[in-house]
Amino acid sequence: MTDTEIQTEQIATAAATSAAGKSAAYRNDRAHVVHSWSAQASLDPVVVAGGSGSRFWDESGRTWLDFSSQLVNVNLGHQHPKLIAAIQAQAERLCTLAPYHANEATAEAARLIAQAAPGDLDKVFFTSGGAEAVENAVRIARHHTGRIKVLSAYRSYHGATAGAISLTGDPRRWGAEPGMPGTVKFWGPYAYRSAFHSDSEAQECERALAHLADVLMVEGPHTVAAVVLESVVGGNGVLVPPDGYLRGVRELCDRHGIVMVADEVMAGFGRCGEWFAIDRWGVVPDLITFAKGVNCGYVPLGGVIISERIAQTFAHRVFPGGLTYSGHPLACAAAVACLNVYREEGIIERVRRLGEELVRPELEALKSRHPSIGEVRGLGMFWALELVRDPTSREPLVPYNAAGADNRSMAEFAAACKDKGLWPFVHFNRVHIAPPLNIGEADLRTGLAIIDDALNVADRYLAQ
Repeated sequence: MTDTEIQTEQIATAAATSAAGKSAAYRNDRAHVVHSWSAQASLDPVVVAGGSGSRFWDESGRTWLDFSSQLVNVNLGHQHPKLIAAIQAQAERLCTLAPYHANEATAEAARLIAQAAPGDLDKVFFTSGGAEAVENAVRIARHHTGRIKVLSAYRSYHGATAGAISLTGDPRRWGAEPGMPGTVKFWGPYAYRSAFHSDSEAQECERALAHLADVLMVEGPHTVAAVVLESVVGGNGVLVPPDGYLRGVRELCDRHGIVMVADEVMAGFGRCGEWFAIDRWGVVPDLITFAKGVNCGYVPLGGVIISERIAQTFAHRVFPGGLTYSGHPLACAAAVACLNVYREEGIIERVRRLGEELVRPELEALKSRHPSIGEVRGLGMFWALELVRDPTSREPLVPYNAAGADNRSMAEFAAACKDKGLWPFVHFNRVHIAPPLNIGEADLRTGLAIIDDALNVADRYLAQ
């Protein structure tokens, strides 16, 4: 038996031992469920028994403030009564139907989404989630332009299906390669760790756009169907683009007849203090992909919002996409309720205000107290603290894509948060701040205070 096989057997034995005395839910999970992005034998998942508002709890009643909104999707918190009521009412009328039918819930959800979208984005193709939305956006762009290539950024995540993972720029792509033909990567703006050796946001914007123009030049712009980018990069760092960048991308796309696709799966529906993050810069893309916050993930839903110009391509030509659950009535009923709550409760405006008046100053105060914080960045209820070993050299607290012992400091930081009753969103050398958009101000301050305390763990790992 090899060392690797012995280690795997030891991990499996330890996991089986830890399952002894656990609930049936835990034992059945460990026996039968395969979890995302994980080595299965070493998993010890929390069995979540319930949730309410900005909190969730396990079978023993231990409770956490949800500062990750699960996967940045529970925008209105757990068990919002209006969403639950809408799902229950729709279930009593009609639970499901084939996608070639029309339905009141589906039609109303599409109307409300189009109403929120910028410019002439007025048509919606529904999917079951964000990855499928990206897949279909690429297919739409390719059929509309007759071109093959699709450009996307290195620091990005677009989903785990075949095409979406090919567009993804982070290490999750590696296990799926070789990927979809025609995908090309470029560097997006990231002033703190500039690929262009910039010394200001304005310079980063100028150089990032020049780089993208060069990539288009050498790839042949006449071969490029789409540029796909997250309006605000999500899981890869909450990277807010410098002013002028998205407008510059729009101009490059217009110059070469390229479809601009804004991936708003994570950043959309109020997360950044706008209906869609791209609205902050007054830029209108050709396609928007969405999911998550459209109905808080209560029932799986995503989609593509399509401009009138591109929609006309399929007025007399067959639309090249279809899903059994496209426009699912339960999911769309939840979306209708969710979108109405955003308006009725002034969620978008509240997020914008709290982001600037509470979250930003509190996080900047943390930075002044903790030398392990290299940079604070974000918008609305979408922020990142980039943690470093050395604030002068900006050496990350853990190496890129760290695991095991290399990731010890971040793992200890996350554990400290959980021990104190907060569930964090930790990725690489960053902690992301992404609580429900309707979190109470007292809970928001409590969560930030827990992070403040846990950062003492990160400070201990500063380079000597």
